[in-house]
Formats: sequence, C-alpha cells, structure tokens
Amino acid sequence: MRQTPLFNAYARHGARVVDFHGWALPVQFRGIVEEHLHTRRAAGVFDCSHMGEFMVRGAEAIAALDRLVIGNLTALKTGRCRYTALLNADAGIIDDCVALRLSQEEMYFVTNAGPLEEVSALLAARVPGVEDQSAATAKIDVQGPRSREILLSLGLQAAAPLAYWSGVRTEWRGVPLVVTRAGYTGELGYELYVPADAGEAVWDAVLAAEGTMPCGLGARDTLRSEMAYPLNGDDLDPSRTPLETAMDRFIAWETEFPGKARLLHQRDAGDYERLTPVKSLDRRAPRAGFEVFDGADRAGTVTSGTFGPSLGCGVGLAYLSPAAAVPGKRLTAGPRALEIEVCEAPVYREGTCRVKITG
Repeated sequence: MRQTPLFNAYARHGARVVDFHGWALPVQFRGIVEEHLHTRRAAGVFDCSHMGEFMVRGAEAIAALDRLVIGNLTALKTGRCRYTALLNADAGIIDDCVALRLSQEEMYFVTNAGPLEEVSALLAARVPGVEDQSAATAKIDVQGPRSREILLSLGLQAAAPLAYWSGVRTEWRGVPLVVTRAGYTGELGYELYVPADAGEAVWDAVLAAEGTMPCGLGARDTLRSEMAYPLNGDDLDPSRTPLETAMDRFIAWETEFPGKARLLHQRDAGDYERLTPVKSLDRRAPRAGFEVFDGADRAGTVTSGTFGPSLGCGVGLAYLSPAAAVPGKRLTAGPRALEIEVCEAPVYREGTCRVKITG
C-alpha cells in the first residue's frame, strides 16, 4: 500500500490502518462515533493526502480544462472554488473534483484517489503544461465549528476572512500552503495543502491545539453520509451521469463538455434514476447493494449507507426512480424489508459549513 506523508505520525495516535484504493490510511483513531461527534462539536483533523492536486497555468490550459468538466471554470473568480465533474464521452462521471482559481492565470484542481491515475493521464493528454503536484502535497482537513478559532490560535491568519467555498495561497510558519474553506463533513472547516516534507510538522502543530482530535475514514464516511455527500466509486462512477447523481445545479449548460448531447437528451426525457438521500426508521443502516421497493415494485438500489451518530438512525444514498424519489415517501430496502424514508439533502441540518464569518 502507498503511504501518505503523514503515515509515520499515525502510530503516535493509535491509528487502525486499512487499505483505501491502495493507500494505507487510518479508518479510526479513538473510535468512529467519538471522532464523528467531536467533529460536530469541536474540530476533527483528517489526513486526505491520498487525493490528487494539479496546477493549471495560463488561459489556454484553463480553457482546455474547462472543456473537460461540467462547470464554467473560465468564469470562476480569483479566490473562489467550484465543485464540478470530469466526464467521459458518454457523460459518465470519471471523477468529481474541486477547482480553485488562485489567480487570473492559475487554477488549482483537486481530485479523488480512486481514479487518480486515469485523471492524471487525461489531464496530461488534454491540458497543456498541467503540473501533477499530488506526490509533493500533503492535504490536512481541519473540520468542525471550532476550526477557524483553532487555526487562528496557531497563527494562520489567512483563514480569518475566507468565505464558504473560497481559498487563498499563503504562508504559515515559513511553510507555503494553499488553504480553502471547504470540506466533506458539513461543518465549518478548512483544507490545508502543504508541501509533503512539511506535512507531518503541520499535522503535529494542528493536533497540539486544544479542541482537536485526529479522525479517520470511518468518521469521514459517517459525517459525509449525514450530509448526503456522494463518494466516488460508491455513489458516483462512469456508468452514471451528473443528472443521475443530482449534480444538476453544477452543470453549465452554455459550455461544451464531453457527453453533452446525451445529457441534454436525458434532461429532456426526465425519466432517469436519481441519487437520493434516505434514512431508516431505526438504528439499522441501509447498506450498499440493498434493493429498494415501493410496495411490491422495485424502486432502486442503495449505493452507500451507515449509522448516522448525529441522527440516531441509519442514513444513506440510493438511486431511485422518479416516482420513488419524493421526500417523505416511505419505502423498504434489503432482504429484511428495512423501512426507509426519502429525504431532502442534507439529512443532518445543523451543520455549520455555511456560517457567515464576521469580525
């Protein structure tokens, strides 16, 4: 398994390490539920260094990247982030990604671990001069309602004015980094992109601050599930389109992108399955692969599910037929007819990610 720049720091915190897309990553440190709840009320710290980072420079390269994704990146303002997706020729999702406009001439592009080799090859072939910085970058996510307070206490003043889905290039204790106000938990949070050789020092400094706790993949999954954030490889894959994955609002229909003709046809027909949040009526979780039924009729399939510690019930995502994907509708799932309810996203509604910062 590949190791992130923070691997040697795991043992100091009692990590239980697992294989995640070929990476040795911590599934938990103190326990999934404890880490989940601590992130909701204070601040969890996550190693996300397995993800990919690419620097795109120049108007021609940015325009080339723009033609590969569903969002309008050329119009993205400096300092703003945009969630988008890379598509194949059939409008299937290769990867869901985040773009940050660092300057008029620079776009920072962040991708997932699973399809990283495919994405790297695609960008190298289609985006002139793209620089793959993945191996040279450690990514540390500080998530939770106290995350801003903690980063400011450590002297990272660049975090102070950041609005939701914005970012900046800065320096912290002599270390150059990129910081964005974003995350995968539904809470106020920041993502730190750090040179790999400085990653362990930054990780240790953040975890030395009062109110922080190291967190693993398990808590990351329960937190994102409560927010109905999809996971690439489970909820998203090349067989599904952005319309099926409920990414409608991120599609810039005025731009050109792979598979646009198919996507327009699908939009006009309107009869496609849709990725939809669901929750159970008790603590049992809907599990990936569970078939979903509306009475005796098959209505879809669960793609991911878990117990939601902040909700006290099972929560997950399922591809459902248009007739079944109605908030409040009761369905059943799995071999034991687990009762589930269709929800609007997010299922957990007390997250602090969108809180407005003043002062």
